[in-house]
Amino acid sequence: MRRVVWMVLLALALPLSAIADSSDQVDFGNTGGTLTGSDAGMSLSGSILTSVVNYDGLGTITGNNLGSLSFTTGALISGNLQTGATFAGGGSFQIATNGTDGLPDGVIFTGSFSGDVLWKRYILGNGLTEYTLTGPISGILVEGNQNVAVVGLTIQLTVSVGQGSHDVISIMIAGGNTNLTPVPEPGTLGLLGTGLIGIAALVRQKLKPR
Repeated sequence: MRRVVWMVLLALALPLSAIADSSDQVDFGNTGGTLTGSDAGMSLSGSILTSVVNYDGLGTITGNNLGSLSFTTGALISGNLQTGATFAGGGSFQIATNGTDGLPDGVIFTGSFSGDVLWKRYILGNGLTEYTLTGPISGILVEGNQNVAVVGLTIQLTVSVGQGSHDVISIMIAGGNTNLTPVPEPGTLGLLGTGLIGIAALVRQKLKPR
């Protein structure tokens, strides 16, 4: 029985470690820019990158202008722009860096929203209103000479505004965060599946009546 346990551990070690190695998350912080919206969807333009963390082994990079982040969503599904809404996925999502501190000079992420995008209103105690936009994204992140398939999430917080004193169709972004994580490669998942099949066969053989 001890031999079976060791074989189980060895079979699991390689695929699980490969999955762990592919789980490095890259984070992008942005500020400013104008978020506009209509029944056709939401769009963000003019937002500046202020932090890039864990990109291509560069560690944490911060600055007043590291590049740009922009996106569009799908059309309105339910709700309204004033009190909160849900928008369809799709659209586009792009992150570009400008060569600061070793970052590339150009577009490093191209993707889209992979699910519904939520637009939520929060009424603050001081009479001000804030909105957040949250949605899942997926696409391709360029790191070095590799195109890496990634999934992630973006959260954008608007500037606090006086309730009823603004046009929500055009509102400034206070700040946002976007994180991207590599998708496990099919080969890695296949290796894990092969290992599990082997384990099942070993256990079955061990338990078979003599």
